[in-house]
Amino acid sequence: MGFLFQDDLHDGLGTWLLGYIPYGGADFGEVAAVAQAVGNGDDSAFYEAFVAAGDGMVREAEDTLARGHRSSARELFLRASAFYGKSYHPIFGKPVDPRLLAAFAKQIAAFDQGLGLSDPPIRPLRIPFEGASMAAYLIPAVGHAHDVRPLLILNNGYDATITDMYFASAVAASRRGYHVLMFDGPGQGDMLFVQGVPIRHDWETVISTVVDFALTLPFVAPDKIALSGWSLGGFLAPRGASGEPRLAALIADPGTWSPAEGARLLLAKMAPGVDKVTPALLQHIQELIEQNRPLRWRVIQRGFWVHGVDSLEAYARAIEPFTMEGRAERIRCPTLLTCAEDDVLAARAPEFFARLQCPKKLLRFTAREGASNHTEAYNRSLINRRVFDWLDDTLGTR
Repeated sequence: MGFLFQDDLHDGLGTWLLGYIPYGGADFGEVAAVAQAVGNGDDSAFYEAFVAAGDGMVREAEDTLARGHRSSARELFLRASAFYGKSYHPIFGKPVDPRLLAAFAKQIAAFDQGLGLSDPPIRPLRIPFEGASMAAYLIPAVGHAHDVRPLLILNNGYDATITDMYFASAVAASRRGYHVLMFDGPGQGDMLFVQGVPIRHDWETVISTVVDFALTLPFVAPDKIALSGWSLGGFLAPRGASGEPRLAALIADPGTWSPAEGARLLLAKMAPGVDKVTPALLQHIQELIEQNRPLRWRVIQRGFWVHGVDSLEAYARAIEPFTMEGRAERIRCPTLLTCAEDDVLAARAPEFFARLQCPKKLLRFTAREGASNHTEAYNRSLINRRVFDWLDDTLGTR
């Protein structure tokens, strides 16, 4: 039994929205109502309840807009995008479920409608990348849409999509006077769902392309471009920064040395005392994972799909190059790492911090503050205050 949802996997995924409350992504009662509608239902019930909530918000937004209330309609469209974006997480994986694609299309349509009602209107962008393209949005600084301002690039993680970054970080950053460029890269959002492009470890190629694109945008201060990554982005963003000298600051939430270590620890836990990993052993472990619902979601539904593989052996090989070994020392810009008390991905953040040779800071978050979980998900307002205070000081924008 979870906090709101009866099923633990549903609770872990559905309560993401609680972190978006300060930024218009949800209200507590709305999430609780969805949880009640799901009850002890399965993944289909979870999907249907979240989609129904999003549909209701869109209908209200359309009615409100027809009566001339643009501000309310904007809020409702954006909120609907957050609810659609949660609906399909339990049905991740290949072959891609048509319901996932249908909900994702609704999510992006609602998001675009909401941002289109901004003043000035915000339109979707595409960043060309190796024969494909990355979905992106430029969110202007509040009150400074046409002023030259610092730019914050937001880098996503393993299973969030671009709308999650909007509520988790972009709203707060734009209120603090930063233009924000959000994108989903290989293995994320549209690139994975629609274009079928898997993730890659050499994220420096991605970030260099994004920075090239950022420098073509109007009103961006070219010497004040910062990069922030959350969740797996706490690895991807530092990896990207290790090959991109034009960045003025870097934020990793949490500072993640190597997601490959998590895979190795999982294998060691499921096969204790085994010195040699063989294909037969990996097949046996995969069968055990298939029987464990949370692990099956993390490794097989999400991990295999994101990395473009179809076996545990291939997954282990694919994730091994995801490391900061030999790369951390190449980061030259001022860097902030976060470390939440109960976040397993932050376990090596202090060691990562010690390996950095640039100006640096380590921010810790605790259970006493209500911010001990992964990406401080239940207290995003706290992390945003502290991170943007550091960024203000670092870039001299106070």
